[in-house]
Amino acid sequence: MDTPLSETEYDKLESILEQFEKEDVMNLEGVDGLFTALICSPEMTQPNIYLRAIWGDQGIPANEALSNDQDTQDFMFLLMRHWNTVARKLDADEVFSPILLEDSDGNAKGNDWAKGFVRGMQIHQEDWAELSDDEENGGSLVPIMALAHENDPDPEMRPYKEPISEERREQLIMGLATGAMSSNKYFEPHRRMTAKAGNTFKRETPKVGRNEPCPCGSGRKYKRCCGDVTLN
Repeated sequence: MDTPLSETEYDKLESILEQFEKEDVMNLEGVDGLFTALICSPEMTQPNIYLRAIWGDQGIPANEALSNDQDTQDFMFLLMRHWNTVARKLDADEVFSPILLEDSDGNAKGNDWAKGFVRGMQIHQEDWAELSDDEENGGSLVPIMALAHENDPDPEMRPYKEPISEERREQLIMGLATGAMSSNKYFEPHRRMTAKAGNTFKRETPKVGRNEPCPCGSGRKYKRCCGDVTLN
């Protein structure tokens, strides 16, 4: 679980997610943003919570990519290892590097990563509202919000009336990394306090019996899916 994914394994994870593109499922870039926000958050997040976010708050869509228990287990294993990789990167004394996919022209836009991060913020909305309202530290979220809403269907939500220049996009993408590191640092005292109080997990869904279907939508029993997962 502590071994970082190889390039081949990242390609496999990306390939699986791409097969669900028409189902409004997050791609690898979005998952990276989602995980980053959730790991930064004061409260621990169980797999069944973030899996529903990945699937667009639905169960796993029917698809040959995850046609049997072994495929699902392998997919989950890759996700868990990536979660741990993101956690290590945030804790390292280095510049955080988000996973950004390039378009057909070889350009990284950063929109999906920012949308994934914002989705993670929404899962722990009250905690993130505290940071957003913080006059001294809330500005670190501005680049993330700008890229998340760049192409919003509601014109009022878009940060810029004109298309973003290459120079500005480069600055905003740098802001994604800075925002992630700043958020992680901001919530560090909160996480220590929560851990010290012995309340490391706040339940956000009803308790699920071990023999009941897993709420992530995999179709497997809870004890054989998210109930059998331990995150570092």
